[in-house]
Amino acid sequence: MEYIHKPVLLQECLEGLNIRPEGTYVDGTLGRGGHSREIARRLTRGRLICIDRDQAALDAAPGRLAESMDKVTLVHGNFGDIASLLEGLGVAAVEGMLFDLGVSSPQLDDGSRGFSYQYDAPLDMRMDQSAPLTAYDVVNGWSQEELKRILWQYGEERYSGLIAAAIVRERDKAPIGTTGQLAEIIRQAMPAKARREKQHPAKRSFQAIRIAVNDELGEVERMLNSALDLLKPGGRVAVISFHSLEDRLVKTAFAQWARGCTCPPDFPVCVCGKKPRVKLVGRRPIVAGQAELEENPRARSAKLRLAEKL
Repeated sequence: MEYIHKPVLLQECLEGLNIRPEGTYVDGTLGRGGHSREIARRLTRGRLICIDRDQAALDAAPGRLAESMDKVTLVHGNFGDIASLLEGLGVAAVEGMLFDLGVSSPQLDDGSRGFSYQYDAPLDMRMDQSAPLTAYDVVNGWSQEELKRILWQYGEERYSGLIAAAIVRERDKAPIGTTGQLAEIIRQAMPAKARREKQHPAKRSFQAIRIAVNDELGEVERMLNSALDLLKPGGRVAVISFHSLEDRLVKTAFAQWARGCTCPPDFPVCVCGKKPRVKLVGRRPIVAGQAELEENPRARSAKLRLAEKL
């Protein structure tokens, strides 16, 4: 059965980007092209640059964006490297950028990619299949302390210590090679009451390992450090996050851009001379409405934040 892609917060993104038909835009997370397709449809003489680290997404794009490919440039790369990627295209600044930080649903649903605890597959979890680090390397090679840290920091797993110890204990007997093995080790490591919870016992741990393998938070930080300089005045950046760790980074960066002054609060006057660089589009993040949630339950944790460069 063909996967029907439902881009999250689509109308809110299109309205928030305030698309100019002749402008140049970036979709930093092409995925299955739902957002890109609708952005491209609104361009006349404009250009859409679509970036993705997953070659499968780029390979599928000409079919999904067929009616607009004359306005689309496909780029294989990480959105954290957006400055160098745009420089390589000879693009100095753009009218708008969109970053959907969620994992592509087909990646999660493709058992062979090793993202899911619901399938038994080789431990992989790479969004970019050419990247060197895999989940197998993390699970079998990282120290117990480092495993405990990422499980807690990236997965907010309260049993991180028990799980990390169990992983090390089992891998000392034989390497842990599949998602099924890992999920069962995690399940057995948790107290009985935790195993009875509605949420799958391995959910938080798998999220944490995926984030570590793909350096997802590092990518977000690198993007935020360079995106604003690549926007034209009046241009907008839109970021959709799906968990608190990402959203905290985005919220903090946007607030710093909007505040400008970095003087201590007890200073009577500003001496740093820094001015606000953006105005926030809306004081609160935009979330999915009930109609979208009924059609696409994966949108329930999505938060969209928007900022316009001054």
